[in-house]
Amino acid sequence: MIQITEHNINIEEIVKAASRHEAGAVNVFIGTVRNHTKGRNVLRLEYEAYEAMAISEIKKIVDEAILRWSLLGCAISHRVGVLTPGEVAVVVAVSTPHRADSFTACQFIIDTLKQQVPIWKKEVFEGGEEWISATP
Repeated sequence: MIQITEHNINIEEIVKAASRHEAGAVNVFIGTVRNHTKGRNVLRLEYEAYEAMAISEIKKIVDEAILRWSLLGCAISHRVGVLTPGEVAVVVAVSTPHRADSFTACQFIIDTLKQQVPIWKKEVFEGGEEWISATP
């Protein structure tokens, strides 16, 4: 399950979609909007995506993770639109036979997603706004 959505992310639904009975581990990353960055108070984030390409690129990342860490299941949901501090922006859930692979695969997926997937973030803070680069 891979989705780009304007709606609140149902974390339980994402975890359920990634879970498998043969898995010994399910790992979940939940990315939230923080209320400050670089000494500035964040009022909101505005996410935009090229949805078809974003989903295609996420599928490539998941396919690589399947090969590298024997993923049994994976589900990813990323919000677009206006989000305020405390809201969930992205959820990545993976299941694997063993916990070490689960942690590593989940981190690989979120890190690579942030670097490669065409989802853009504008940070609106007190006194201004700034588009944030997708790469760290």
